[in-house]
Amino acid sequence: MPNGPGNATELTGDPFAPFRSADPARPFVVAQLGQSLDGRIATVSGASKYINGEPALDHLHRIRAEVEAVVVGAGTIAADDPQLTVRRLSGRNPARVVIDPTGRLRGPAKWLEPDSTPCFLITREDATSFAIPGVEQIRLPVVDGGLSPKAMIDALFARGFHKILIEGGAKTISAFLDAGCIDRLHLLVAPIIIGSGRNGLDLKPIDDLTSALRPVTTFYPLGQNEILIDCDLRRAAGGTE
Repeated sequence: MPNGPGNATELTGDPFAPFRSADPARPFVVAQLGQSLDGRIATVSGASKYINGEPALDHLHRIRAEVEAVVVGAGTIAADDPQLTVRRLSGRNPARVVIDPTGRLRGPAKWLEPDSTPCFLITREDATSFAIPGVEQIRLPVVDGGLSPKAMIDALFARGFHKILIEGGAKTISAFLDAGCIDRLHLLVAPIIIGSGRNGLDLKPIDDLTSALRPVTTFYPLGQNEILIDCDLRRAAGGTE
């Protein structure tokens, strides 16, 4: 059923079909973000468990099973200590990649559990980083004061990772989105209104709505009144790729 000119919105289909049909000659990058109805990912105090329920968690693990590498920022590791594995369904664990520009991560963490899954740390080439056993460091030059999302994707693609998930946190996803490096954005929306707190996305400001992103979107019910909004960022509403 239509949702504005040229932006066809459907309630049926397979949100993973684009994963399987992705062009192997270029990276395919998907980002996922779980949020409330009003676009919050945490309260003012930082509480975020559990905004999304079991259906959204199942979907996240299926994305992990569909990709070859999962990427998070060092802040997500420090705050949540995620395993970044496929546990809620059958599937192969993706390579685990952490962006740590200044080499601040220390000590044990769940993403480092030995299970034969490759682990990578992306850092600045001039950082005095801490060597972590079993982790390959990817050192990249600083561009405009930070690491280039495109350079990170290119480095992973050069290592054989074609399908890549940018899982979090919100700052990391926003940086990749601002850089135009994301093909699909999966928004997992829970039936809850938080009212204040941390926003899911924080992109560069625009002057008017002609500069707004208008992806073709498809809605999928996940169960427990949660919704997946699949945003095709390579196609704009009313246009083509």
